[in-house]
Amino acid sequence: MPEHTDTAPLLTFGQRVQHARERVGLTRAVVAGLMDQSTEWVKAIEKGSIGMPRLPKLLRLAHVIGVEDIAELMGEERLAVATYTKAEHTDLPTVKRALTSYRLAPDDREPEPVDVLTARLRRAWQLWHDRDPQITHGRTVEGNRTRIARLLPDLLADAQHSARVLEGADRRRALVALAETYHLAQLFLSFQPAPDLVVLTGDRAMTAAQDADSPRAIAGAAWYMNHVHRDAGEAAEARVDLAEQAAALLPSSEDPEHIARRGLLYLAVALSYAKTGQQGDAWRYWDKADAAARDLGDDYAHPWLIFGRGIVTGYAITMHNDLMQPVKALEVAETLELGRIPSATRRSYHLIESARAHGMLGEGTAAVSLLGKAFRESPETIQYNLHTRSVLPELVKSGPRMVRDDALGLARDLGVPV
Repeated sequence: MPEHTDTAPLLTFGQRVQHARERVGLTRAVVAGLMDQSTEWVKAIEKGSIGMPRLPKLLRLAHVIGVEDIAELMGEERLAVATYTKAEHTDLPTVKRALTSYRLAPDDREPEPVDVLTARLRRAWQLWHDRDPQITHGRTVEGNRTRIARLLPDLLADAQHSARVLEGADRRRALVALAETYHLAQLFLSFQPAPDLVVLTGDRAMTAAQDADSPRAIAGAAWYMNHVHRDAGEAAEARVDLAEQAAALLPSSEDPEHIARRGLLYLAVALSYAKTGQQGDAWRYWDKADAAARDLGDDYAHPWLIFGRGIVTGYAITMHNDLMQPVKALEVAETLELGRIPSATRRSYHLIESARAHGMLGEGTAAVSLLGKAFRESPETIQYNLHTRSVLPELVKSGPRMVRDDALGLARDLGVPV
């Protein structure tokens, strides 16, 4: 049974973690290794630089430091299930049906021409990246996920049919389009309570890309495999080897498509290493990604992968955060030109990451301000972001008094219980 004293409720979560760790004689380095995190992460937890982790990681931490009842770590703090789990989009069942429906009967209709499929995909990507056009009383009328959910079922069915029926070069092009369609599904599913579908779409996208015998499509599939799993907080699923293999398949040429996709894969590896605290390898690959972006020019951004100088700089904020270097993260954030990122979803994400850095430094006023800006860029991006859902209740309860009402209003708009 855990020991209780009159002063125990006054201890912070981090202090309870440190007390439990020292009680069983574990060093921070040992706990970090068992948690697949950096020593700096353990220190940041114990010093209160970062808050209580989400429930799966909290349970794992409790097991590592020998705590049988997580109430011992939480004290008087409480976990709201809807806060620490992934919020479900209302269209998730529709997307799930589209992904798990199988048409076994012969289909005599004419296949969609590949040029038409490609045009529909370009429009879908535009809808994903565009800023949400309508916000009423702080609530999104139709966000990026909602727009994509309406298109996915028909687009997926038509791409699957064309890939089955067409032959030769047209079939390979249809398979490339099918892989891209699965990428859209992967993005919809990120931060959704459907890990089985995330794995399913990633595998199908890679299979379609391989069947198309397209190094470009394989590179895109490898990026999204890494990108979605990493953004969902599943560092163990980040596929460094896959990204490196895919990069090796791309021809060494001056083709911007090849340069952009190779740069994306270097960025994927960099982010994965940062997530697991391997600083040297992380920045070595980031330098490669940055060099690729520079080769493409300051104004370049891939039309749907959005690779360019903007996101390479933006993801450096995430890397510093994951390496527990919030001051350096904010130094990068000061140089980030959001106008170089032609994607509201990406701009919103990088604003959330900048807010995360301020939160690690205890700067709640700046954090709330940036979260509000991220909301205005792309409400559905911030609505399903796990970091946002975990920190807002804390900001409402113990953030700077001048912004608690702002934090509460944002939490209500996002459906986050406080």
